[in-house]
Amino acid sequence: QVPLVESGGGLVQAGGSLRLSCATSGRTFSTRTMGWFRQAPGKEREFVAAVNWTGDGTDYADSVKGRFSISRDNAKNTVYLQMNSLKIEDTAVYYCASKIFFRDTSYPSKYDSWGQGTQVTVSS
Repeated sequence: QVPLVESGGGLVQAGGSLRLSCATSGRTFSTRTMGWFRQAPGKEREFVAAVNWTGDGTDYADSVKGRFSISRDNAKNTVYLQMNSLKIEDTAVYYCASKIFFRDTSYPSKYDSWGQGTQVTVSS
């Protein structure tokens, strides 16, 4: 497993923006698919976005398409989630996750490493 640490969460008004980061010290970061998931209270963990190891392949949940953007910097062992036009329903704990192959990216069970999560709260 690869240790992952999220940061960048916080409180923001609806319509605002946040950028989440996920950093790792793992030497295999540059060869792995990275994903973002979120979990709101009382709900199941849901897929948000994923990026392949080169950064040129991405996948998004329909609910965030056109608002969120995932990217990575392999030189910094970091993946980012830029969140724009935030809505109240985006409020959740956001988790970074890692897997080997860029397939089945929306299934949490396919990921073998997880961060501890960072809280994002969107207020009206």
